[in-house]
Amino acid sequence: MTADSRKKTGGPGPVVKPGIMEIAPYQGGKARIAGRERAIKLSANEGALGPSPKAMAAFAAAAPDLHRYPDGSSRILRSAISRFSGLDMKRIVCGAGSDELLLLLMRAYAGLGDEVLYSAHGFLIYPIFAHSVGATPVKAEETNLTASVDALLAKVTARTRIVFLANPNNPTGSYLPTGELRRLRAGLPDHVLLVLDSAYAEYVDRDDYTAGADLVDENSNVVMTRTFSKIFGLGAMRLGWCYAPAPIVDVLNRLRPPFNTTTPGQLAGAAAMDDRDHLRRSQDHNTTWREYLGEALTGMGFRVFPSVANFVLVEFGAGVTEAADRAEAALLRDGLIPRRVDHYGLRGCLRITIGQEAEMRAVVAALSRLVKDGSHVG
Repeated sequence: MTADSRKKTGGPGPVVKPGIMEIAPYQGGKARIAGRERAIKLSANEGALGPSPKAMAAFAAAAPDLHRYPDGSSRILRSAISRFSGLDMKRIVCGAGSDELLLLLMRAYAGLGDEVLYSAHGFLIYPIFAHSVGATPVKAEETNLTASVDALLAKVTARTRIVFLANPNNPTGSYLPTGELRRLRAGLPDHVLLVLDSAYAEYVDRDDYTAGADLVDENSNVVMTRTFSKIFGLGAMRLGWCYAPAPIVDVLNRLRPPFNTTTPGQLAGAAAMDDRDHLRRSQDHNTTWREYLGEALTGMGFRVFPSVANFVLVEFGAGVTEAADRAEAALLRDGLIPRRVDHYGLRGCLRITIGQEAEMRAVVAALSRLVKDGSHVG
């Protein structure tokens, strides 16, 4: 073969699958501020107290065996999850973050011509994953920034294959109580998969809340997903899990890569779940400083939406992007990074992660100065 024959022909090239080019790539929360060596990242809902010391020790102890492939079944981690939750480890599947499990469910149960349903201000990864398999994402309107069972059921058609519900929801912090979840499941056809994305479940302290394991046990078409990236402080490990009916577990284990979780991740995750003291400290810290931040910002005249997660959504000017611009600028000047949520249809709002005490006091101080000089007015 001559050099000339190996040259590109200039043809159209490979044809991308339907839906891919409709994806707006997901963008994580900003982590740096230009010109500053250090910034306080309150844009990604990471655990305020970081990982358990026991998890860090387990991670470090794995170093000598980094040349070995991990246990493809994540047996140690699934066993720890079972001890923590009381759930049957045979019905637990682990993944590279709960995102991987959401994608595997999408690949397994939706495709070209199908519809995937989610609430209007739900996690943006749902429509991204729907497009990735050629399915059509469908939004259902919310009520007071809370998913509406009636609106979701009204959007179900013969083409609906999956309903995704983040509960609590990101970025609004709202949740549906147990009774509403049961009403949603009862209204769905049996062939429609209900995925309860319970990434923030450990932060919820309400008596009328369920993360969804009970619904999984009672039904053949419900899956609950969880993560280690929030209260367990292991976001860098990309570690998640789901609890599902046995037939769905079988499907996921056929689809998932053979070594989709690392040995250090498995050991760190297991140690994190076994450290109940660190978990309780993290929960208490979050409740205390979420209430502090909410009360302080409400007292300044800003609208703080009720939240049961580890963040608050704050409205600085209803639908006024410039109002959020000014609030963001005030925070950035003090090295504090909030999360813009315009892409969620929440213009005029910022999402602020609950961080450490000094960080929360710094947020209040920065926004107090904004109010004092009057530049927050939309």
